[in-house]
Amino acid sequence: MATIYDVARQAQVSPATVSRVLNGRTTVDPVMAARVHQAMQDLDYRPNAVARNLRLSQTSLWAVIISDIGNPFFTSMVRGVEDVAQSAGYSVVLCNTDEDPEKESRYIAAVLAERMAGVIISTSGRSTVINRLLEARIPVVAIDRQLRGVTIDTVLVDNVHGAGLATTHLLDNGYQRVACITGPRRISTAAQRLRGYQRALRERGQEVTDALVRYADFREEGGYRAMASLLDSDNPPDSVFATNNLMTVGAVECLVDRGIRVPDEVGVVGFDDIPWAHLVRPSLSTVSQPTYDLGRAAAGLLTERIANPSRLPSTVTLSTGLQVRDSSTRPS
Repeated sequence: MATIYDVARQAQVSPATVSRVLNGRTTVDPVMAARVHQAMQDLDYRPNAVARNLRLSQTSLWAVIISDIGNPFFTSMVRGVEDVAQSAGYSVVLCNTDEDPEKESRYIAAVLAERMAGVIISTSGRSTVINRLLEARIPVVAIDRQLRGVTIDTVLVDNVHGAGLATTHLLDNGYQRVACITGPRRISTAAQRLRGYQRALRERGQEVTDALVRYADFREEGGYRAMASLLDSDNPPDSVFATNNLMTVGAVECLVDRGIRVPDEVGVVGFDDIPWAHLVRPSLSTVSQPTYDLGRAAAGLLTERIANPSRLPSTVTLSTGLQVRDSSTRPS
């Protein structure tokens, strides 16, 4: 990490001048002050919190950076992280990025400034943010999503298997044109679930066609728009596999608005077992994943990484299952 002395050398001024600039003194020559600010930017210098926390090497805080705080999937996951963190003597700071790379980058900057003890992140898909943490030697664990180009501790679920279960189940129940609403192309979770859907179709001798695939945003509105697009196509599907819980809600809402009966006319299976999935009518068939255990596993890997920074990174993959309910079972 750059120090005040590094900034002084870069700007060709004294450390006292740098200190006066940092403290907002107006007595510094504007040309010198401009050189100091430029040097701080060039060296990525972070004042205040860094200097304070470096004396202790790190804080007792973990940052849990998630992509959508409105998604019930993350509620249970964060609880699993927090339970392990508390027992290990750490507190958790929750950061919500809304799938926005710029917000994610700002949270990473805050982590670095506060010299947090560790990070658990469900990233928007950019490896550069992880590299910044690794370069600063801050322990990091990826959760729910993988990143290309970096090798770090990671906790996942078996997305390919879960998507295959959902797709095969729809085919087994007599549906012929199974569509898939998946997430952004850059997100590993979306790609893996799409791959599981496509593999299941091939294994059953079904045609794999882009006409039955829609890429959305893992949000309810995206699921609604994707379902509407499928219904308005020349050859609409008779069933749909939506690759997360919020998009499933959006897809079902679209079907209700169109007056299309589920499961008689269109069958539906979602991914993530929504807490109230069994209460709606028809009840929703979903791929379930152990979200609480996902959080606990990530927190366990982070505590191990903090205790032993030099150990080789590991990947933990948890199993998925299928909860069959009314939305995917045609009446005989």
